[in-house]
Amino acid sequence: VNDNPSQYKITLSGTLKSPKLNFDPPFLIMMPVPLGVETEADISIIPQDYLRQSQICVELPQIEAEDGDRIYPFSVQFPGGQDIVLSSDGKSNQLICHVSFRSSKPVSVLGNMCFVDREGN
Repeated sequence: VNDNPSQYKITLSGTLKSPKLNFDPPFLIMMPVPLGVETEADISIIPQDYLRQSQICVELPQIEAEDGDRIYPFSVQFPGGQDIVLSSDGKSNQLICHVSFRSSKPVSVLGNMCFVDREGN
């Protein structure tokens, strides 16, 4: 530096954590209900290690009924919004996901709901 032929070597190291979502409860068991009656539950989604704002989307399972028809008996709502927002201390807000199930056909379901952010995490 400043026409000095000495060389300086700087070594940098770091750890990058991938963003992830935790769920409370970690799995959901919904009560059996009569045909056409809705059952519902809330899930808390806790984002971790997000460095910037993002948004959560949900892929809902398609179910095959006994008669062969394909139905989508699940629906979700985010009463407080779907945005992951960072607070001033670097932590992400907790999101509430309201899950409901209603079917006019008899079904028994063991399936996955896939929650992803804008980057596909």
